[in-house]
Amino acid sequence: MPRPSYQSPQAAVLPTQRTPERGQAGPWHSEAVCRRDEAGLFFAPSKEPTAERLAREQAAKAVCARCPVLVECREHALTQPEPYGVWGGLTAAERRVVLARRRRRDAVGAPDTSLAPHVRRIA
Repeated sequence: MPRPSYQSPQAAVLPTQRTPERGQAGPWHSEAVCRRDEAGLFFAPSKEPTAERLAREQAAKAVCARCPVLVECREHALTQPEPYGVWGGLTAAERRVVLARRRRRDAVGAPDTSLAPHVRRIA
């Protein structure tokens, strides 16, 4: 019996967007540094031990830190929302925190500071 084909979450079709700061048209993900790395760095294997997961996530975040489309990637993951993997330098758990902060901010009309701690740490 043939096995079903598996497509990693990273291989999913991503939306085409403009990159305003560079003024280039086209898909932002074509400029992503992670396209040259293995998806395994950004997505956890099943039953991965905690220490290995943390080390893998740190390695993925190091790749993200040098990526020219980090902000576009992060916003994609937050607006989709992407439930798995490291996107834009944030894990799924970190993205849930950012989304919760944004929901609270939107509920009270406060200014958006949800990404400020992550931007300082990455930049």
